[in-house]
Amino acid sequence: MANLEQTILPPNQNAPRELGSEKQEWLDHPNEGELSVDVFEQDGNVIIKSTIAGVKPQDIDISIENDMVTIRGKRHEEETARDRNFFVQECYWGNFSRTIILPTHVRGDQAEAILKNGVLKLTIPKATGAAKINIEEIPEEI
Repeated sequence: MANLEQTILPPNQNAPRELGSEKQEWLDHPNEGELSVDVFEQDGNVIIKSTIAGVKPQDIDISIENDMVTIRGKRHEEETARDRNFFVQECYWGNFSRTIILPTHVRGDQAEAILKNGVLKLTIPKATGAAKINIEEIPEEI
């Protein structure tokens, strides 16, 4: 049976695997929510879709560096939950981010993003001219 600290460890966090007397780094800093994404290829483009309901376009920052895309933002809670006794609290409010390493080269300077009905769609054209090279023969040096 796992101890309580192991049970509540947030998924996809860079926390140490072994829990000892030292505090985990993720406990010392506020957690950022992580986005769920779909990444696929369509018509010569790489498409990234993510549901980010309740977020305004001005609260989203998208950066593309080489073949890595980072989506950051903030989901604002409309009213504070000071005097509430929650039965279940699953909605995430606050900062979120997601970095995706793309499986192909892209033209980041031609990327387009649209937010419609709470779904962010990022379209990035694939780069042309990147050829796959196989090295058939590898000599061994003595």
